[in-house]
Amino acid sequence: MKLFVVLALVAAVAAAPQYPQDVQIVRYDTSNGGLDGYNFAWELSDGSKHEEVGQLKNQDTENEAIAVQGKYSWVGPDGVLYTVIYTADENGFQPRIEQGPGGTIPSAVVASLLG
Repeated sequence: MKLFVVLALVAAVAAAPQYPQDVQIVRYDTSNGGLDGYNFAWELSDGSKHEEVGQLKNQDTENEAIAVQGKYSWVGPDGVLYTVIYTADENGFQPRIEQGPGGTIPSAVVASLLG
């Protein structure tokens, strides 16, 4: 879970706008259902978005864990929307990278996501 948080923060920093004072939060939703799980979603005026849902699996067993599904997006300097769809569970962080038409995610970003 800590690795996921670090990767999400790295992605948010990498997608930061040149003039962050101009970016506004246009959507922020969150819900913490305790043992039933959690979810959140946010969107910024620069086109950045992040949505995530987490649920407890194998409750009250030695294999108890949180399974997470989500996605985050940003608009690159080329104006293309890039999206990473991921799961994070007992099998680790598993990203799937999508890109808009004509765009290529920089190789350094891909390498940092796929390890």
